[in-house]
Amino acid sequence: MAKRPGVRGPQGPTGAGRPPDARRPQPSGRDSALHRASMPVMGALTRFPRWLLLVATGAFLFLGLIQTGDLAWLGVVFLSIVTIFFAWLLALSWPAVPPSGRVLRLIVVVALVGITVLKAMGRI
Repeated sequence: MAKRPGVRGPQGPTGAGRPPDARRPQPSGRDSALHRASMPVMGALTRFPRWLLLVATGAFLFLGLIQTGDLAWLGVVFLSIVTIFFAWLLALSWPAVPPSGRVLRLIVVVALVGITVLKAMGRI
């Protein structure tokens, strides 16, 4: 049975005349420094189960939103942690994400910054 060329993932059909990493953008000097500095943290995060990271992020967001009164400062801390985490992920993924994805992720980070500022001002 002869081997037929077929689709081999996001790179397209095999034998398309381009190397497998042709679509992957190369990081610039600043991006590569950020990626190098983030490698130990990303390595540690990948050792945890995925569901744990999702639950922890959701719990920090929830706890940040429900803290009121004398504990509102704690809500600001929780929301700041979530905001910084999402901004860090946005910066790491920026070169590899298409423009529409960049805009959506940026909207999420800006919304989190706005919510955190409103919480710090005591309006939420």
